Amino acid sequence: MIEPPVDTCDLLCLDLPHAEKIRASLPSAAAIDTAAAAARSLGDPTRLTIATALAVGHELCVCDMAWVVGQAQNLVSHHLRQLKSVDLVTSRRHGRLVMYSLTTRGAALVEAITTAATPGSEQELDHV
Repeated sequence: MIEPPVDTCDLLCLDLPHAEKIRASLPSAAAIDTAAAAARSLGDPTRLTIATALAVGHELCVCDMAWVVGQAQNLVSHHLRQLKSVDLVTSRRHGRLVMYSLTTRGAALVEAITTAATPGSEQELDHV
């Protein structure tokens, strides 16, 4: 006998006080859009590699970053601009160099993603 999929309730029930409390605690639509854009930015393997390298190296110029990630300097610059546009990376001029580093938000997001991707972390995710 084949069991039907369990993805909807058979009975319409709603714990309105509980549901309303959760609904009221959700971030605004604008905050969700901003967070989703940041998450999408790190969905690209090259950008995630660049961000992870910044998490380890703390601050790098484009030349060093290109060598570290094994990509062309113009490609790395493009990806850094993308990360900067969603406030995951910041830059500062140091003489003729532009130094890049993760923002606090960028560092937290990179840590969350890379921690979840670490072997053995599946056990932690199963009970969430």
